Amino acid sequence: MKRYAFTVLLKDDPGIIRRYEEYHSRIWPEVKKALAEWGIRRAMIYRFGCQLFMLLEGTDEFNYSDPAEYLTKPRVKEWEELMADFQVPVSGAPAGSTWVQMKEVFFLDEFDV
Repeated sequence: MKRYAFTVLLKDDPGIIRRYEEYHSRIWPEVKKALAEWGIRRAMIYRFGCQLFMLLEGTDEFNYSDPAEYLTKPRVKEWEELMADFQVPVSGAPAGSTWVQMKEVFFLDEFDV
């Protein structure tokens, strides 16, 4: 299974943060289905203040850098555009990006101990 970690900031506004969390408490079924079809098996988002951390786990065939099919679905495109309205790129993020991929610096597997 492949893992990818990402970060982005939310706009520093309690109302926006609340709405972002509300949307994610009832993610649209079409988005869930599209993520699964893309190869995502688990997706987690954590928040500290305005900082978001997302961990995606996908099949061995999953390729995060090729989201073309995922993004062609109308409800997915609508969802992604809506979520981008809540977000601010982190310092150093490429122009036009929201979520930026993080480098894994440590991983502990119980079988390595």
